[in-house]
Amino acid sequence: MQLLRRASDERSRRRRRPPSIQVGAGGTGPEAIYYLCPDHSAPSGGVRALYKHVDILNEAGKNAAILHHREGYSCQWFEHSTRILSAGSVRLQPHDVLVVPEIYGPHFDRLPHGPKLAVFNQNAYLTFAHLRAGQQLSYERFAAALTVSDNSAEYLRFAFPGLEVSVASNAIDPEIFSPEPDPPRRRIAMMPRKRPEEAGQILRLLGARLDGWEVVSIESSSEAETAAALRSAPIFLALGRQEGFGLPAAEAMASGCFVVGFPGFGGREIFDSAFSAPVEDGDVLAAAGELAAAMASYENRPEDLRGVGARAREHVVERYAPRRQREELIAFFERL
Repeated sequence: MQLLRRASDERSRRRRRPPSIQVGAGGTGPEAIYYLCPDHSAPSGGVRALYKHVDILNEAGKNAAILHHREGYSCQWFEHSTRILSAGSVRLQPHDVLVVPEIYGPHFDRLPHGPKLAVFNQNAYLTFAHLRAGQQLSYERFAAALTVSDNSAEYLRFAFPGLEVSVASNAIDPEIFSPEPDPPRRRIAMMPRKRPEEAGQILRLLGARLDGWEVVSIESSSEAETAAALRSAPIFLALGRQEGFGLPAAEAMASGCFVVGFPGFGGREIFDSAFSAPVEDGDVLAAAGELAAAMASYENRPEDLRGVGARAREHVVERYAPRRQREELIAFFERL
């Protein structure tokens, strides 16, 4: 078993190896901002965020691009017109900025010397993941760090004293994630990938209470498919574990869902007991109890739970508006 685990860890580390990036001696062109991005074909909120950042920067007049490993590669699971280049097609200059996701952590020593480096850490709880035994991780080469929540910012400041850390909040598109005008059928939506065992326990604890209810498991879905599944359900079971932000819960709230479950630390800023049911991390009994109460409420007075879901949507759409993300992101690069 240990041999299999070590082999799996080694494969994961190899997937996190950055491509070879050429650096020039100097140039007179405008500063460019490159977001290094893995060639990851499965739907991923983290990859989607990289593309969004590049779009925002280009709209603001910056010279930005996604830097994929392979020539001609781009994500196909959501619609975009993002500027994309391959690592082999560019030669970075000393005045350029290379933005590096935290997933490349085991191989930070392979990053090029010359351009200014910034780390975009979307989940601080993954900062030390996949390191070899005894391997040390340093952020000393990075001019600054960007993250997506106050919780992740606190983590990074504690781990790397002296590191300049800024927050650029995630944005929720209220046009994509929006509720149905009419009350949906009795459905519970969830994304069980991170906590399948807890999800199974919660559903088994509910037992016969699930009669007449459909459980919708959202896995490997496109952005449009995810939005459609969320708006089709009045209740969302949040199964986050050590989240940098808690994007699924925020998208569910924007879709009008009443959200029950685990905030996952980074999601604490999303959950409010006035319009959701946060549960202590891992407490499956409490989660089942809150879920049962929400189901009973919807069965008896669906308009009441829909009203609570509407308040959650109002909170999320205001706090995580695209305008706020744009302002915080541009301010980060102006300081950099």
